[in-house]
Amino acid sequence: MRGAQRHPGAILLAVFLMLSGWPVSAAAHGGSSGSQAGIPIPSLTHGEMAVIAPYYGRIISLAESVSDTDETFRRLLNFAQIQRAYCLWGLMPGSVSDEESPFNECSHAYLAAAKAVLLQMRVMKVERASVDDLVSDIDATLVRNNLSLVLCKFSGESFNTADLIRPELADIALHMKSLAVILSASLLVLAGLWLGARALRLQAQP
Repeated sequence: MRGAQRHPGAILLAVFLMLSGWPVSAAAHGGSSGSQAGIPIPSLTHGEMAVIAPYYGRIISLAESVSDTDETFRRLLNFAQIQRAYCLWGLMPGSVSDEESPFNECSHAYLAAAKAVLLQMRVMKVERASVDDLVSDIDATLVRNNLSLVLCKFSGESFNTADLIRPELADIALHMKSLAVILSASLLVLAGLWLGARALRLQAQP
């Protein structure tokens, strides 16, 4: 809930994006069953996802600093960033840990893309020390916690840069934690608008 209070506008913006893309999402939702016209992205286990999630920012920051890139790398990076926006930037509770969350599948997608970006950097002409350090940190965490074998219903699902995964609106309405965050964010935004309008009215009075 604290994340919703800090970024209520961001949450509502992403919900609006999902609403505007609803006809497409209804036809294209489904990861490995969706469009395969883009660049394939290997699946990610639930355990790997839990480990990579805290490193997402470092992976993307490092990827954005790379100057000598190719089309595959740019499309993977772009997919990871857009897909994360559709996941409400990881602000929804349980989006990574709860496989019943309507945001869990899209979290698998953007974190699988982040892993693919990281692996791409290992074979590119980049600052290898930073990449190797990051890979070593992730590997060490996986081994230490024995998480790589932890599976969920999306662990075998592969993704594709041509097929964005959008949470189903009906699933959001049925998932109490997600619905509570969205409603809280809506109330905060409405309260802010009301207070702003009231302040303007008071300033306009003689």
